[in-house]
Amino acid sequence: MSTATKVPVTDLGPSRSERLAASLALVSLVSAAVVLAVGAAANLGALLVMLAGLVVAVLGSWHVLTRRGAFRFVAAGLAVAGLALLIGGIIWADLSVGWTGAALILALVSAGAARFAFRVTGRGRAALQERPEPGATRKPVLIMNLRSGGGKAEQFHLVDECRRRGIEPIVLGPDDDLLSLAEDAVARGADIMGMAGGDGSQALVASVAARCGIPYVVVPAGTRNHFALDLGLDRDDVVGALDAFAGGVERAVDLATVNGRIFVNNATLGLYAKIVQTPEYRDAKRQTTAAMLPDLLGPDAPALDLRFIGPDGTERTTADIILVSNNPYELHRFSGRGTRERLDRGLLGIASVSIDDAGDAAAFVTLELAGKAQKFPGWLEWTAERFQVDAGVPVEIGIDGEAMQMEPPLVFESMPGALRVILPRSAIGRSPAARAVHIASFSTFMDLVHIVGGTYVFDR
Repeated sequence: MSTATKVPVTDLGPSRSERLAASLALVSLVSAAVVLAVGAAANLGALLVMLAGLVVAVLGSWHVLTRRGAFRFVAAGLAVAGLALLIGGIIWADLSVGWTGAALILALVSAGAARFAFRVTGRGRAALQERPEPGATRKPVLIMNLRSGGGKAEQFHLVDECRRRGIEPIVLGPDDDLLSLAEDAVARGADIMGMAGGDGSQALVASVAARCGIPYVVVPAGTRNHFALDLGLDRDDVVGALDAFAGGVERAVDLATVNGRIFVNNATLGLYAKIVQTPEYRDAKRQTTAAMLPDLLGPDAPALDLRFIGPDGTERTTADIILVSNNPYELHRFSGRGTRERLDRGLLGIASVSIDDAGDAAAFVTLELAGKAQKFPGWLEWTAERFQVDAGVPVEIGIDGEAMQMEPPLVFESMPGALRVILPRSAIGRSPAARAVHIASFSTFMDLVHIVGGTYVFDR
């Protein structure tokens, strides 16, 4: 994610002992590397193996001891692998017991010192949670859809949780208009607003928050909660998301529009949009897709009238699938696939697929499952600030999972930094794609450097 996901805390700076511990962690790692270099100077191959193992083992240990989240298990595996590599190098170099012991002791000192330096993860977070922030809100409001996500809002007693925290709960009724509820809440003085529901509902309420310039809180009470995932929220901690109202981490993220309608995730045209229009799709997604694809891809199926300019400036007259997303998705690597590394690039992610027949469809599905969709001959992928699709008839489109029709031309635009999102301080703050790109152990190294310099920086 962007540097906006780091939270400097200058008025609750690290103590002298924590700064010394951070310095010791860094110096010990370097010293351990020097010891190995001196002890195995005559065997360059073994030395390189040992140094690689040392760095991987220590960095992995730093992450395990100082961070939370699922990536700790990956870091633990890296630490074990690094240790095995280190031991293998020691055996290869026939390093003496003295040199070996000194290097291992320094590595352990580095890991322990890093853990001490990150005492802020307990003490500092608690102090920050209690500390009132400048301009603290006086009128927090949460709108909730009790039916969304199989009734998560009721399951987690969000109405009671809101009242206990001084947040006004607004329950969406069967005859209520969600936009009107949000606009009325702002008119009554709401200065921070959230939505507990699916991504379609998030987009509607977020559009009001963005237009009015007030902070927005995402409560993952929908079915899939893709927006929450890409923001780095724990989708299983529905109640914990309410902590953002009490003073969280603010980030400016992008929104996107199609013909003026805001979406937070993506809009799809073509085959998928046609399939989601059917009443059967919501209750039987796979079965409905399997039943409709033969007719949609068969030899008698008409070409879709979807005209657009491709990444090379060439006009395209049709496509079977067009995906336009609020910032590009990771579509190729297995780790983090289907999520967005960042939500603040000010760009649309655009992908289109042209499929000639059922054989092509099978080939595309196989490549897509393997994370190799870009190898399909009919695949195009690029980014742009603006994108337009023309057609001769109303276009079926799925916007954040909601099916509808729109009059052409369909004009997609990015809205850079349009939404002020507040995340709870306990949130991970990085999507799976971002965690795959940013080596967590390296960020721990940088955070230790910040502590040495006298500033806490919490990695979100």
